[in-house]
Amino acid sequence: MRRAVIDRRTRETQIRVRLGIEGKGRYDIRTGIRFLDHMLDLVARHGAFDLEIRATGDLDVDQHHTVEDVGIALGEAVSKALGTRRGINRAGYFVMPMDETLAVAAIDLGGRAHAVVDLQLSVQHVGDLQSELIGDFFDGFALGVRGNVHMKVLYGRSSHHQVEAIFKAFGRALRVACSKDRQLARMLPSTKGLL
Repeated sequence: MRRAVIDRRTRETQIRVRLGIEGKGRYDIRTGIRFLDHMLDLVARHGAFDLEIRATGDLDVDQHHTVEDVGIALGEAVSKALGTRRGINRAGYFVMPMDETLAVAAIDLGGRAHAVVDLQLSVQHVGDLQSELIGDFFDGFALGVRGNVHMKVLYGRSSHHQVEAIFKAFGRALRVACSKDRQLARMLPSTKGLL
């Protein structure tokens, strides 16, 4: 099984991520931001990953460092668990309905970090999470995993549903991108010879 443990420690945050790619969707996540915990629960369940995260940070200052660094650490865990990335699909996408909301996620684990999050929320908080930091989470993940992450809510009324839909779509797209492709076997999914 492809697994990884990441310990990321800065002056602002201390984060430990334990990840199993071929998991059963089990999770135990505590970041100090309950809504972020819930969204990461969804990533684990919909991605069929086993995921444990413990994060402490300077939440008395702001949520930014914790949210971004959790994204970076999760991305680093995925990258470490994938190893050379030989034989993986490399790219994946998913379109996720959530009641009145429709969201799409597309991921390419091609070695270059870039994130685009098109989420038009009219609220400052979703639950206890500062909504402007959702983009920072995915920026951090893209940096840590060295991949492209594109997220878009096509339409929706409820801010909660919009955010939940993109995290569910993200988990399912990541599952496809990380999955082994029998036809590729041990090939690197790149014509450059490097990811």
